[in-house]
Amino acid sequence: MLKRIKSLWRTLNRPPVHISLGLVIITGFVAGIIFWGGFNTALEVTNTEAFCISCHEMKDNVYEELKDTVHYENRTGVRATCPDCHVPHNWTDKIARKMQASKEVWGAIFGTINTPEKFEAKRLELAQHEWARFSANNSLECRNCHDYDSMDWDKMGDEARRFMKPAAERNQSCLDCHKGIAHHLPKEMNTGIDPALARLMDQAAGARLATGETYYTVTSVDLYTDPELQNLAGYLDPASSVNLISTKGDALEVQVSGWRKQKGFGRIMYEGFGLNVASAVLEKEVATDDARFSLGESKVDDLTGLSWEQADITLWAKKGGLLPDRDALWSYADQTYSDGCSVCHGEPAPGHFDANTWPAMFSGMVGFTNMNAETQALVLKYLQLHSSDFAENAH
Repeated sequence: MLKRIKSLWRTLNRPPVHISLGLVIITGFVAGIIFWGGFNTALEVTNTEAFCISCHEMKDNVYEELKDTVHYENRTGVRATCPDCHVPHNWTDKIARKMQASKEVWGAIFGTINTPEKFEAKRLELAQHEWARFSANNSLECRNCHDYDSMDWDKMGDEARRFMKPAAERNQSCLDCHKGIAHHLPKEMNTGIDPALARLMDQAAGARLATGETYYTVTSVDLYTDPELQNLAGYLDPASSVNLISTKGDALEVQVSGWRKQKGFGRIMYEGFGLNVASAVLEKEVATDDARFSLGESKVDDLTGLSWEQADITLWAKKGGLLPDRDALWSYADQTYSDGCSVCHGEPAPGHFDANTWPAMFSGMVGFTNMNAETQALVLKYLQLHSSDFAENAH
């Protein structure tokens, strides 16, 4: 037996005598094609939804959740499968993702999430890993189907457009806002409308308004150039002030006052000079129409070297989103901030940072809370207007 093995080794180790080099090359080429075809076929088998849900950890949990979403069934009949969202399409990234997924096979073998209870206990950790991957590649898998340049803003609902247009301008990652779009959020998170905020919205819907008085928005409110509310002019941020000029049916003529930077298009109106506390965001066509504005004092911010100017603009808004003071808004924002941030650590006092520092600090913390987009904007406005820039920590 040993002699046969040695003889075989000598044969394999000896250069071919009777076989042509061409035949060796052709044989190697064919073998390579067969190997590559087999490898690619096996790879594609692992890249199907049937393979993804072949273990009950996926089939009985996240796959069942997917069935209830628009990504599974919709009016267009276009369905996103598991690999469409969780596997990169280009080859090199796909291979890297497959190698990374080997840990998931290990988990399936040893039953780390093989019961609903175990799965729920790990859901937040699993979700955070995937969110981090989407953040790193700027939601590449989402953009294979959804592209900012292909979005028709006129066909969007008011709220969707209000958030999507700024996101498109910043080329923002989709998962910054759309966590839970295809699967349930971890129990630690809940992005539904807060009942307390809903009550404030109800109060605004029934508020009696008087011309000449100042009012404050509860949530974001769309602005229009006409009383028919047809031509969008921009939107007001939560807790922003307006002066009521007149009413016409369900339309309110309001004056928005603030400061804006002279560099660029001046689309954002701010609460005060040198403070990046947004009150309103205007459409470019409106912001660049000087005839719409009443301009006041101009000053240069010594810290940044930017020129600012006071500006008033009169526009229209739909009735139902204003309250006569900010007290209830601040009370809600203060409680929400305390409840949301104290889960992990003691929350910084609003006066711990200045108004221009708070956006970055808040952005780093808010991803670990259960605040939806409207609540986030309101809480940030509260923190900025109770920051160290205001001696009495009130505004």
